[in-house]
Amino acid sequence: MMQSLNKICFVVASEMTVKAFLKQHIIALSEHYDVTLVVNTQQADFAGQNDLSVKVIPLVIERTINPVADLQALFRLTHIFRQHHFDLVHSVTPKAGLLAMLAGKIAGVHFRLHTFTGQVWATRNGFLRLLLKSMDRLLAASATHLLTDSFTQRQFLIDQKVTGAEKLSVLADGSISGVDVDRFMPNSSARSDLRKQVGISESEILLLFLGRLNRDKGVLDLAAAFAKIAVKLPRLHLLFVGPDEGNLQDAVKSTSAEFVQRVHFIDYTDKPESCFAAADIFCLPSYREGFGSVIIEAAACGVPAIGSRIYGISDAIREGQTGLLFEAGNSDQLAKEIEQLATNSTLRSQMGKAAFERARDDFSTKRLVQAWLDYYDGLQ
Repeated sequence: MMQSLNKICFVVASEMTVKAFLKQHIIALSEHYDVTLVVNTQQADFAGQNDLSVKVIPLVIERTINPVADLQALFRLTHIFRQHHFDLVHSVTPKAGLLAMLAGKIAGVHFRLHTFTGQVWATRNGFLRLLLKSMDRLLAASATHLLTDSFTQRQFLIDQKVTGAEKLSVLADGSISGVDVDRFMPNSSARSDLRKQVGISESEILLLFLGRLNRDKGVLDLAAAFAKIAVKLPRLHLLFVGPDEGNLQDAVKSTSAEFVQRVHFIDYTDKPESCFAAADIFCLPSYREGFGSVIIEAAACGVPAIGSRIYGISDAIREGQTGLLFEAGNSDQLAKEIEQLATNSTLRSQMGKAAFERARDDFSTKRLVQAWLDYYDGLQ
């Protein structure tokens, strides 16, 4: 007998996951299904503040491994699932996924769906890699259906024997949320305003990194690459936007040496679209990414990207068409690619235009939301 799908529960470990990636999906799904959101929040009216017509159940889910807290969360989730009789549970992020899939299996939830958005263990070694990878295998075994946000990540998970090909799908052309093309677009006014804020003239070249500053994001490699070519490119500036999670700002300044006056930092922004609009080149030199959503956000603003040749990023960049790729960790090669784009305005313009068209055609939020609706409909 075919299982009907009426009551859905999303499980995530942080408010930011909802705000940055899932909001439009949840809004659309709530028009067709009875949706509940389990999230680590202390806001009494989280749903109302984020324009969500769903029931919210607060639950503490630690990002790091904490056996006592994790067991408490597992028992609580199992109780919630049994109490509400959900037809489907959908989780995003590793810890929330492991707990939700295990609890869903214990509680007998018919559809247990998890979305992989990158693997922490991909850059780890030894026992920690084995432990984290085993947790993903347990998650996958407990789920009935799995999604990833890129085709190369899907192949990576299959090659690493985390799960089988028959269980693992990619929606549309990849990405978990796509890009809001009404928000992320070329904007000459925003470009001018942000450049004035940072102290960069229109005639200078702005190289942008936007994301968390930590070692896995390759920010020290980017600083090293900038230092190698800054003497040859006096109009080149480097802007880091995002929280300094790894306490790397001093190391970045030290690496940039005598060119530090052309390295700029913005710790926080609630308008990333203005940063992309101000940039000439975007760079994501990560060692691991599920997809690299910031690349298509930059693309939607008409900005070409340089990224490391790893799974996820190689889906977001069409090499030689919308941007350039380099081997992760190779600052010499990264410097060469930056120099190529920084010194060739025609190439920047061509790649920026191609990136803009691809972002709007293949990765609009509207297209991704419809892909989610179609996928859910196909489960019934």
